[in-house]
Amino acid sequence: MFSGLALLALLGSSVPANGLESGAPAAGAKTVACANTRDDDEKINSAVAASADGDEIVIDGPCLIDGTIRLRGQRSYRGQSRSGTVIQQADGANLDAMLASDSYLDNAPLTGDPVTLRSLNLIANRAGNPNAKDALVLRSWGTVVEDMEILQATRHGIRLTNLSANGTPLNNTQVNGRIAANHVVESGGRGIFVEDTRNSVTDWHLLDNWIAGAGSDGIGMDNAAGWNIHGNHVYDVGATAITAERLFGSMIGNNYIENFATTGVRISVQGETASTITANRIFKLTGGSGVFLTVRVNYGTGNLAVTGNTIRGNGAGTGLDYQNGQGTGLVVASTGNLVTEVTTPRATGPGVTVTAGV
Repeated sequence: MFSGLALLALLGSSVPANGLESGAPAAGAKTVACANTRDDDEKINSAVAASADGDEIVIDGPCLIDGTIRLRGQRSYRGQSRSGTVIQQADGANLDAMLASDSYLDNAPLTGDPVTLRSLNLIANRAGNPNAKDALVLRSWGTVVEDMEILQATRHGIRLTNLSANGTPLNNTQVNGRIAANHVVESGGRGIFVEDTRNSVTDWHLLDNWIAGAGSDGIGMDNAAGWNIHGNHVYDVGATAITAERLFGSMIGNNYIENFATTGVRISVQGETASTITANRIFKLTGGSGVFLTVRVNYGTGNLAVTGNTIRGNGAGTGLDYQNGQGTGLVVASTGNLVTEVTTPRATGPGVTVTAGV
């Protein structure tokens, strides 16, 4: 799903030369030794400013910051380990973001170049920063974020957005990224938020993350077109475990959901192609009502395969909820789903056709 501008971005940019796993610094590495003082962000930003394309910035913590760390593209950023490299927001800093893509900070109309982040522990310290916003803000295509621990964001733990700091939207696309194997805990808003006011942030992988204790959605996505949302464990959230809007050739599978306030998985589908919802485990064992899996259509006729999901409540709620919404119809191949201990196993609205598939 590339626009012309996205293809130009792909042809005009090279993949970072050293996307290395944790270990000894590469030849082009710059190591920053933090002192756990409030000027550590200045040390890190100085190293980033002095770096070249393809360099690896190795951060040796603990670090204390009261300014945003700028993520320049075509570079990788790595800690020694999640326990060894802790970056904490100082009391009263109230940052818009602890770490942010350069295109976000520069209010650029185009997506930033790829960055890679690994093995860092971000403590946003929302108790000491009640007016802060997000821990990590990404506005760079082809970006990899993995093996991160992100704790206590005042708003969102990870925010992937098409908007800049002053609200400038992207004129091109922001595709082909990977957010995997991260632990995001106790965010005041969403654990992971995909913000897309246009149709820019598509075709990413969101894999094998642990998201706990979010104040609203565990995973909240304005645009899930072309996304693979797989293997995430989302639990104890204040609203919906996974909200995924605008499915278009998307897959939501093998996610483990426990104890949501209102909805387990809430999705909307577009009227072209088809998407798959499979092998999710959606449980609410602590009592209370809710909807475990709900579907609606944004326009046209939505097509969806819903197979092999296991749903278990505590005596209340609706298991599967298929609704046409604003579309002209919804065709669902719904088979092999196990729905137990809810009030209504399946609700089907007007304009919805449910089959066993072919």
